[in-house]
Amino acid sequence: MSAAGVLSAVFWGVVTLSLLVFVHEGGHYLAARAFGVRVTEFFLGMPCRARLSRKLERYGTEVGVTPILLGGYTRICGMEGEQDELLARAFSVVQREGRVSAAALADELGCDVDRSYGLLATLSDWAAIRPYYDASKGERESQGAYPEQFETLRRDAAFLTEYDRAHDFSQPGTTGAGDPRPLDCDAEAALERERARTYLGCGFWKRVCMLVAGPLVNVALAFVLAVSAFCVVGQQVVVDSNVIASVTEGSLADEAGLEAGDAIVRIGDAEVTDWSDLVDAVRQYLTPGSSVEVGFVRDGEAMTTTIEVSEGEGQLLGVNAQTTTYRPGVLEASRWAVDYAGLVATFAARLIVPTQTMQVLDSSTSIVGISVMASQAALQGPMSVVSLLAAISMSLGFMNLLPIPPLDGGKILIEVIQAAMRRPLSVRAQSVVSYVGIAFFAFVFVVVLRNDVSRLLIGW
Repeated sequence: MSAAGVLSAVFWGVVTLSLLVFVHEGGHYLAARAFGVRVTEFFLGMPCRARLSRKLERYGTEVGVTPILLGGYTRICGMEGEQDELLARAFSVVQREGRVSAAALADELGCDVDRSYGLLATLSDWAAIRPYYDASKGERESQGAYPEQFETLRRDAAFLTEYDRAHDFSQPGTTGAGDPRPLDCDAEAALERERARTYLGCGFWKRVCMLVAGPLVNVALAFVLAVSAFCVVGQQVVVDSNVIASVTEGSLADEAGLEAGDAIVRIGDAEVTDWSDLVDAVRQYLTPGSSVEVGFVRDGEAMTTTIEVSEGEGQLLGVNAQTTTYRPGVLEASRWAVDYAGLVATFAARLIVPTQTMQVLDSSTSIVGISVMASQAALQGPMSVVSLLAAISMSLGFMNLLPIPPLDGGKILIEVIQAAMRRPLSVRAQSVVSYVGIAFFAFVFVVVLRNDVSRLLIGW
């Protein structure tokens, strides 16, 4: 592949995957906001210090783009951290002081500094407080570690933050970030109120809806794109005619002198009027050592030739049927799209069937293959790009529903297990399960990447 071809493949691969992952994350974002869950960030591109963004005035979410265009991400509050009996007291102290260091909090709560940082990190993940970066100490938001201090958020008279619905900072009683804002109720009740505005504070079904929203948006997008492609581009269907569209070079038909445009009218004693007749009539004569006389019309002149099959293996005749473009209506195209979705879902499900895993992987492609296909589709025209986007989005949606952490389906599986146990899984148990899932996908990535490189070396 030339340098220009590589650059084209990289460009279109990045664009395709970034847009589809961004759409996927958009599903999670919209579901979270619909349930009143705080979302602090929604970005096109992977997390990076350099970014272009703006805050949504209504929801406080920072929306933007980073230069690492390899997907996207959404930070939904309450998906990290763990419960601690000191959380309520920690929240109360920060609200009372306005700004407090992890060391000072540890002294007041009678715990070690590491636990204090854990409490503050969990409250920050809930968007109940935030880290305070002191420039005079050389601290900055882009640093890898938490700063020494944490502070209150801006809250209105009803104790709502910028991430909560219906907040109104124009009313009297609003306090700024870093200002003391003592709790207006019992510490445990105040903590539960904050928790209710996070993923963790939602019920089972709401959490499942937030997790499944990303894959469903991908599937829905794929469905719309597929229906559009079917209706606009159409589908190539065989014309039931006895006229040959083309002849395969070196085939039996080619050796017998048949050409494109010839109309087959007889094979042996059987008359041929359409393609179905031709297929039925020729089948019995394709055994080794057989021969048959074929009658055909070329430019209005009746002619004959003999098809001879050599000894050894049977062969194909080597003629191709005429095709035409059939453009279905929206309802029929929708049925086609549903059938296609069923095939993709079945293919994805086979990945976790041990006896079929390798067979599925041999038919799969990595980001390298996707990039090459995206580049080729871009050269073929807009509708080719649309068709490819539909296929990848459909695959992305169903793959993410597989019950393998850290995919959305794996997180749903953990939610189901926790619901059945009536208690949360420990962070350690969830980490072990996630590591197993990551190891599996590392294996998948290596196999499909090897397949793609092999295909590129021998010609795509």
